[in-house]
Amino acid sequence: MIDARSKNNLTGVHPDLQRVICAALEAHPVHFIVTEGLRTLERQRKLVAAGASKTINSRHLTGHAVDVVASIDMDGDGKKEIRWDMPLFEAFAETVRRHSELMDVPIVWGGSWRSFRDGQHFELYKKVYPA
Repeated sequence: MIDARSKNNLTGVHPDLQRVICAALEAHPVHFIVTEGLRTLERQRKLVAAGASKTINSRHLTGHAVDVVASIDMDGDGKKEIRWDMPLFEAFAETVRRHSELMDVPIVWGGSWRSFRDGQHFELYKKVYPA
């Protein structure tokens, strides 16, 4: 299910990335939310200063990246809890990978990076989708 927050946060994101992420959100058994898509340079500078991002030249600045987070009812009471567990991101990344292959849209998952493992981050492959 794609919630209103996710739809809003996909505004300005490249249409191919939107297609893949939306398909993955619909297909994945765990509810995920798109927390960020297109960012301003001011926002990116703040994230770098806080250590939440390692580059000022983020693919978010051009609409070529999104961040997601899991939203799970942990207690069965209907109240959703935001979760950052890497296994949740790994499972979602597999769903994204399958849809990216089906749609022939190459996606890079930040969780596969060695220097800064960023499980919530997905971006269009730069060689195919330069900014």
